[in-house]
Amino acid sequence: MGSFGNQLRQVFRRLSRTPMFTAVTLITLGIGIGANTAIFSVIDSVVLEPLAYPHSEQLVDVSHTAPGLNLKTIGSSPANYFVYREQSRTIQDIGMYQGNSVSVTGMAEPEQVPSLSVTDGMLPVLGVPPAWGRGFNREDDSPSGPNVVMLTYGYWQRKFGGSPSAIGRSITVDGKSQQIIGIMPKTFHFLDRQDPALILPLKLDRSKVVLGNFSYRAVARLKPGATLAELNADVTRMLPIFLRSFPPFPGVSLKQFEDVHLGPDLHPLKQFVIGDVSRLLWVLMGAIGLVLLIACANVANLLLVRVEGRRQELGIRSALGASRGRITTELLFESTVLGLLGSGLGLALAYGGLRVLIAMAPDGLPRLNEIGIHAPVLLFTLVVSLLASMLFGSVPALKFAGASLATGLREGGRTLSQGRERHRARSTLVIVQVALALVLLICSGLMIRTFRALTHVQPGFVRPREVQTFSLSITEREVPDAEQVVHKFEAIQHKIAAVPGVSLVALSTSIPLDGNDSSDPIFPQDHPYAEGQLPPIRRFKFAAPGFLATLGTPLIAGRDFTWTEVYNRTPVVMVSENLAREYWHDPLNALGKQIRAISPPEWSQVVGVVANVYDDGVDQDPSSSVYWPILMNNFEGTNNFVARGLSIAIRSPRAGSQSLIEDVQQAVWSVDANLPLADVRTLDYYYQKSMARTSFTLVMLAVAGGMALLLGTIGLYGVIAYSVSQRTREIGIRMALGAQQRELTKMFVRHGLTLAGIGVICGLIAAFALMRLLSSLLFHVSPVDPLTYAAVSLGLVAAAMLASYIPSRRAASVDPVEALRAE
Repeated sequence: MGSFGNQLRQVFRRLSRTPMFTAVTLITLGIGIGANTAIFSVIDSVVLEPLAYPHSEQLVDVSHTAPGLNLKTIGSSPANYFVYREQSRTIQDIGMYQGNSVSVTGMAEPEQVPSLSVTDGMLPVLGVPPAWGRGFNREDDSPSGPNVVMLTYGYWQRKFGGSPSAIGRSITVDGKSQQIIGIMPKTFHFLDRQDPALILPLKLDRSKVVLGNFSYRAVARLKPGATLAELNADVTRMLPIFLRSFPPFPGVSLKQFEDVHLGPDLHPLKQFVIGDVSRLLWVLMGAIGLVLLIACANVANLLLVRVEGRRQELGIRSALGASRGRITTELLFESTVLGLLGSGLGLALAYGGLRVLIAMAPDGLPRLNEIGIHAPVLLFTLVVSLLASMLFGSVPALKFAGASLATGLREGGRTLSQGRERHRARSTLVIVQVALALVLLICSGLMIRTFRALTHVQPGFVRPREVQTFSLSITEREVPDAEQVVHKFEAIQHKIAAVPGVSLVALSTSIPLDGNDSSDPIFPQDHPYAEGQLPPIRRFKFAAPGFLATLGTPLIAGRDFTWTEVYNRTPVVMVSENLAREYWHDPLNALGKQIRAISPPEWSQVVGVVANVYDDGVDQDPSSSVYWPILMNNFEGTNNFVARGLSIAIRSPRAGSQSLIEDVQQAVWSVDANLPLADVRTLDYYYQKSMARTSFTLVMLAVAGGMALLLGTIGLYGVIAYSVSQRTREIGIRMALGAQQRELTKMFVRHGLTLAGIGVICGLIAAFALMRLLSSLLFHVSPVDPLTYAAVSLGLVAAAMLASYIPSRRAASVDPVEALRAE
């Protein structure tokens, strides 16, 4: 123990004598280890840690495949839910849920808040009981049950100040009085959805359930010992029972449902929550890992110089009997101390960097609230620091701890220049740094090209920063008559249009890229399908006149709806350009054609063809869409159909300002004082959100690439500078024999470019092999894009030339007389 303490004191004494070396080494290691710790913290919390529910490994997302509709996955329906709950042999229970938003009135100003509608078994399936009060029971979830609601902790604190007396009180939700029966715990987060304010029972009526409506999500808890494969077989067994137990949706035959070939699509709930983000995180982890390797190479180069200065000391110790193993152990011990000190600095940097990383993270990154530096992260940091210590410490230890030390005494004379073999290890490390930096810079270059390609996509709207959006909902309890609902929406539109600075206002059920998706098949009259066959699913939108003009969505052919057609319920429709070309090859040919949805017998005439809109993201193909009027006689089994929840789009240079929101709010309340504004966003918010993951990846890889370029350039600069300092006598002789300053500069620049060139070649070979792992993150860019590879290679060579030229100038300024005299 005394020997260990003595060695530790000697290490700290040597480090304190070289403060510049110590500071540079610790900062280099701190940045490399800290960056890896921060990224691993995200991976640990998001990918590796189980979900924050009891026995979360038993939880399964219950979805389905529908190959007959060419759909890879769809959710669950009430019919599925009842059959699985009643007849499954492998699950303890199943719960179903649907996200929504509701208006809360009677408590100061009206507000629209996110809500969650669940079956009575949903929260018990997750294993999360309320912290105060009680949860839903079977009676609460029945159509004739009492009107009850549960509050989440944040909403309870905000509206009731955390008072327990809130339980038993009533609040008005969508015009209906609901009694508060329970409060969820502070730690409750529902999967990866936006935390709701209210939780309501779904109140499904089993007697009215039909086959169809797969817009719900379901979660099941397996019985102890049951497997996912057994549940898959169980669901496959129950699907024929599901088809026989309920009548088909109006307008759809049982044979059509059978031809959908519904199948199970079951995944662990954790996999559903995480989605495909794990691939992105592992790519970032690999990129940051390369930065650590480059940092280790840099530190190894610094240690080589440091040990070079101790060459005589180590040679004397070897001559006095110190074994190779002892000297190797001491050198590795010093490296380990440096690694552990660097990891301490890295943890501090990781803690701060993690806050920045979470702030920068895209909205789609799951489990953000769970990210932190936990015990596995500390263990990871320790292991990484030890591995890094062995990696950068082994290079000088292997080079100087053996028989070569015996030459330390002989080579200590001042009259000898150092041979090239003495620089081989440092040159090799620089080649490795350049190769790794090239790989990271190519990653960054490909992401830059991807981002550029995304920004050049015409999304189907123009100047999104000038478009303010929000949503309103008018319930049947508030306004029973369908036509009066449209009159109220039109009155609101006129009031908003009178707000200063507003040029256009329009109404629709969805805003591009907002995530709302209502889809069903359509039947073109002149493209008959075989008996029982269902056509492909199309996106449905319900719009009022002027919506396209407000967004700047071009009309390719035909015209928009008119208000007269809306109030007269004239059967007209508009379709997207890609749908028109699919059925009629030319947008002009689509005009006058007749289409219908599943249920109503009447046909609607196509009066307009709309430019494609990228509703699922600019990196996804635009959806085939159908635009229906917001008021119709009969739509999919609903008489006097009206769209009661609409998004309002406002074009104004004041978009995004609080003053505009306040003016618009007053305009809405002048029509109905109980209508709250919800989802108040600009269209640019949705547009930027659709590219958030790409921009996040771009920033992270650009940071990694920049760090790699800086470290690689510093490493090359150090090699050339050290080479110049060690070849002073040779330079003096060359200059005494007539060598010109330009020739000497070229000699060292050529040496640097040779190292960089070898590194670039090695890096290109590695990039060709590795970049295909990045292909899922790219958009309209090849993983072996020649322009990116060429630009990065030339840029790296230019940086290498600069890094070589600066120290080479020192060689040209050497005084040959002084150099020879000094030697």
